[in-house]
Amino acid sequence: MALPWKLHAEGNSVKADAIVLPEERLSWPRTIGFGAQHVVAMFGATFLVPLITGFSPTATLFFSGLGTLLFLLITGNRLPSYLGSSFAFIAPIMAATAGGDDLGRASFGILAIGVLMAIVGLIVNRWGTGWVNALMPPVVMGSVVALIGFNLAPAVKNNWLGDPANHPDVDQGLSSWVAVATLVAILLITVLFRGLIGRLSIVLGVAVGYIVAMLAGLVDFSAVKDAAWIGLPSFHAVGNPFADPSLWGLLPAFLPVVLVLIAENVGHVKSVGLMINRNMDPVTGRALLADGVSTILAGFGGGSGTTTYGENIGVMAATRVYSTAAYWAAGVMAILLSFSPKVGQVIYSVPPAVLGGVTVALYGLIGLIGIKIWIDNNVDFSKPINQFSAAVPLIVGIANFELTIGSVQFGGIALGTISAVVVYHFMRALAKIRGGQVEVAAPVVTAGEETPR
Repeated sequence: MALPWKLHAEGNSVKADAIVLPEERLSWPRTIGFGAQHVVAMFGATFLVPLITGFSPTATLFFSGLGTLLFLLITGNRLPSYLGSSFAFIAPIMAATAGGDDLGRASFGILAIGVLMAIVGLIVNRWGTGWVNALMPPVVMGSVVALIGFNLAPAVKNNWLGDPANHPDVDQGLSSWVAVATLVAILLITVLFRGLIGRLSIVLGVAVGYIVAMLAGLVDFSAVKDAAWIGLPSFHAVGNPFADPSLWGLLPAFLPVVLVLIAENVGHVKSVGLMINRNMDPVTGRALLADGVSTILAGFGGGSGTTTYGENIGVMAATRVYSTAAYWAAGVMAILLSFSPKVGQVIYSVPPAVLGGVTVALYGLIGLIGIKIWIDNNVDFSKPINQFSAAVPLIVGIANFELTIGSVQFGGIALGTISAVVVYHFMRALAKIRGGQVEVAAPVVTAGEETPR
């Protein structure tokens, strides 16, 4: 069977005024090389999610690579994208596990979000994204994304001190210095380097912090030494809500993630369309469906929920190579890496203090993605409707308000999301009744999941 890509020019180079389109490719050695770049670009952010949440790094890599291949198939090889771990899942996963190790509970939430995303994809494929923009205008979408990041703030302190609850023997003062070293490394790399190195400041900062932690004697290599070089990824089963009805009560914490994934996927489609000068909007429904299918599979097998990655958009913009063949190579590489238990144990060996340095910046930057949505869409905060649609949900989310109705518990993220939607549409309806002029909500403009810099 003939492969779907045609050779770009001679296959050896890209002229300064040219781009390699999704249906084109360079020579296979070069294509594989570009695929390796995409693996490097996604790796830092993708492994941070299982490292923070306790999920298996190898299972996460496996479903990340598999999800990428399925995404390319479902979108007909028309939309270049890598599916990596979504940061939006961190808060609900931590709430679902509540400090325990029953990851199957969190996997049920991930599975449910995947099903909902797939349904949304089918609806968008049939009726477009207008209904999404009407329900979640930029001020609301920005508020939801922001509160998901800021809601995580209380979780940073324990890591910064070396997780004293689970590691009481660790010197908290020493852990704080390791966390500071990690954070400073991230800041310096971001400022001093450009291009791919600058974009990898998070993973390189972790590497620096890891070395400092090694010198401080905070890294335990025993599990790394014992791990095999080759073996199956560490999968785990999803929780059964019919055997454990309490799992249904987790869904309110996970539901807001759907809104973030929609914004990220729609933004990714628009970004790629702008870069290759094509209208990619007709592929939006398929992209959402593909991300949903990928997340369903991850939920079944113990991987983190997935989303499109801004890091890989950056690689495409820098190289001008938009070939989906490079993403096929990247997906296969990620799957192959997942079959090394030693890789997973190296990731697990990163001490909490290093995570403390990373997350103190990372969680805030996740929140700032929401603020960027406001800026990119020119949200006018001189209007009271916009003011309260942002102010109320942010406080509810950051303070992590809780409400229990029967066996269902609504946490800060769920209540913040509900308040954002309700406040906006309630005030807008009252303004219409009063006879005031209400602007039509513009479509949300945002980018794919990205470790902000």
